[in-house]
Amino acid sequence: MKEFIFISDFDGTMSAKDFYHIVMDKYLGEKGRELYASWKRDEMLDVEFLTTVFKAMDRTQEEIDEDILSIKLDDYVSTFIEHIKKAGGDFLILSAGTRYYIERLLSIQGIHGIDVISNDGKYKNKGITLIPPDKENPFYSERYGIDKAKVVQNLKQKYKKVYFAGDSGPDVNAASLADVAFAKSALITLLQEKEIKHIPFTHFSQIEDYLQKNGQM
Repeated sequence: MKEFIFISDFDGTMSAKDFYHIVMDKYLGEKGRELYASWKRDEMLDVEFLTTVFKAMDRTQEEIDEDILSIKLDDYVSTFIEHIKKAGGDFLILSAGTRYYIERLLSIQGIHGIDVISNDGKYKNKGITLIPPDKENPFYSERYGIDKAKVVQNLKQKYKKVYFAGDSGPDVNAASLADVAFAKSALITLLQEKEIKHIPFTHFSQIEDYLQKNGQM
């Protein structure tokens, strides 16, 4: 059994802003606000909402790549990942978005050798088509495409310690299963409501401080 793994959500956790918010703010206007309201009323599954938003971009592949470049990562993430590896741990990105923009941004930022579990995606008809895993996939979720809790459950059989960081509703069940959960933004309140133990954070350097003080790094 390996020592430990650090699992992080991407949008809103490693990045300052969800990519779908960037797309809606830049291109969708009132239509985007209507879609968002419909999703929040539970009239659309998360994967349906994201699929609709990303398909509606109406931009060339090069223009979409420029939008991906505008995603701002936590400025300590790259260093944090290096330190996790030096301490003998693994690092995994676990996202209900799509690896289409995650892997592109990581490559541009010079962050290599990181595993990503997420929905697939491809450029098609001037937008990004989201491709969820099929129902036979052990991590399949009808709502999100990827069931983060199933991933954490699986990895707990392979690692002595599983750490998880997230920021929103899709992260609640995964956070509840992790040995230690780090929460920011809406996830803090959601975990408080369920009385799930967690460590609040705003910056990855704070997570590193915690891990160092507790002898993991």
